[in-house]
Amino acid sequence: MSEPGLSVTVEPTVALPIAAKDVERTFEGATGDPIRVLRGIDLEVERGETVSIVGPSGAGKSTLLSIMGAMNAPTSGTFVVDEIDIYSLGSEQQADFRREFLGFIFQDFCLVPYLTVFENVMLPLTIVRKSRKQKQQMVESALSQVGLLEKAARLPNQISGGEKERVAIARAIVNEPPVLLADEPTGNLDSKTSADIMKLLQNLNSDGMTIIMVTHSEACAQYARRLMRVSDGKIVADQPLSGRYLAN
Repeated sequence: MSEPGLSVTVEPTVALPIAAKDVERTFEGATGDPIRVLRGIDLEVERGETVSIVGPSGAGKSTLLSIMGAMNAPTSGTFVVDEIDIYSLGSEQQADFRREFLGFIFQDFCLVPYLTVFENVMLPLTIVRKSRKQKQQMVESALSQVGLLEKAARLPNQISGGEKERVAIARAIVNEPPVLLADEPTGNLDSKTSADIMKLLQNLNSDGMTIIMVTHSEACAQYARRLMRVSDGKIVADQPLSGRYLAN
């Protein structure tokens, strides 16, 4: 990655160390009073880790994930990747960081209803400087990884909820980002489909991708190698997991 002030370049296959130091996030409440959502968060995530972040609603989990995604600047503190404070970069450089370094999975899939599965996965590549043939190959590879290549021509309303989540994952990994951020990726799915999605994420991690996931599901959280518990804007526990659910 470049020094601050220069364009951000991240090698797509390399996951870099991530660290937050004394991160605070305060919002203005309806009455104008400040609401502290994050209170002095310190964390480090090494390359190749799978981390689950759990906690009750309103604990600050999604806010923390959005800060890691360079979408929500902390009120104070630093978020550092490869020793560079991401929020010291300009908006264009932050956009470069998001495009080259991160993949995002959202709870509600965020698929464009009038685009096919193939076209939805192609979306992140629209501003990537590659030939159309290269982009098509990347989309086909991503859809193959999630087992949906044969449904590439279908619209979102023609596939199941679990398949929509797989499309969302394919879209997130099509540019081969080193880090995947997932916000409640199984929140709208039944238990069996959730387990299938978690095993897919495990496979991606086995291939070297760093995964940081926010979830309300204690069962899904157990698929990670490490668990952080957040309460009242603070990390109150950070522990390795037994690995009994890890893929062979």
